[in-house]
Amino acid sequence: MRILLTGSSGWLGRYLAPRLRSLGHQVIGLDVAPGRDTAILGSIADKVLVERTFGDHGIEAVIHGGALHKPDIERHPAQDFVDINVSGTLNLLEAAVKAGHDRFVFTSTTSLMISQAIRDESGAAAHWLDESSGPLEPRNIYGVTKLAAEGLCRLHHIEHGLDCVVLRTARFFPEEDDTLRDLTGPNLKANEFLHRRLTVEDAAEAHVVALERAPDVGFGVFVISAPPPFDQSEAEELKRDATSVIARHYPEAAELYARQGWRLPRRISRVYDPAAAESVLGFRCRTDFAAILQALREGSPPPFTHDPAYISPKEQENA
Repeated sequence: MRILLTGSSGWLGRYLAPRLRSLGHQVIGLDVAPGRDTAILGSIADKVLVERTFGDHGIEAVIHGGALHKPDIERHPAQDFVDINVSGTLNLLEAAVKAGHDRFVFTSTTSLMISQAIRDESGAAAHWLDESSGPLEPRNIYGVTKLAAEGLCRLHHIEHGLDCVVLRTARFFPEEDDTLRDLTGPNLKANEFLHRRLTVEDAAEAHVVALERAPDVGFGVFVISAPPPFDQSEAEELKRDATSVIARHYPEAAELYARQGWRLPRRISRVYDPAAAESVLGFRCRTDFAAILQALREGSPPPFTHDPAYISPKEQENA
């Protein structure tokens, strides 16, 4: 297929584009910043550019990963988020319908599921988050616009029969977290594989599977994250004493962490449950917390990327 990949110069795009080509697809990358997999420089908010791209390249399917993200809140006004994340998505959906497409994959985010109450770690138990969680009350313009874009995907399936798969991906960025300060670096990322992270390679593979399965799914929203080892019945204990719960599932974890000078989480206040992606799409992340421990046991590098110096291409362009 001739696939339009938006956000092709970004962190996900640099892994997803070559994976798609390895399967025989032709990838036409569109991004505001140059990159090795970007053929078209421009914004999806430019409706004329989007329509011309579809016509000139005979686009047959769309993987829409381009967006303004949470860190961009400090650099862009709210209107930019609406123009790109909402109007840009609408431009792509309308062009896909006009072209008669049977599949559209949208990269969304688990961030839109995080209300202020969840952010504040309210309640006695860890919040167990899956596709049925709600009501959805995004706490910033990023989450609000991604939720609106999900709604547009659903609407275009209902009104036009466009098969749309929405992937609410957990964290896979390589840089440091911009909000947490008590624990940083690879230790924090390793901990997050227990409940809220995946590798960028797994994120890319989820999009490949979603592209293949879209006509069978019709419309679906899926949480994409490394499978947690916990059961929902452990939610209260996770909030109170996560270290004990982890020890029950992974007796070696504390010792392996100690050798590395790392610290296990004392409590876990939210858990992303990707069970629906496995049961409906047949997708399961290859890298989980057990893989982290295996790397520590072998003395191998962690099976994820940590790069505190990473700067996204669009930031580099604006610097």
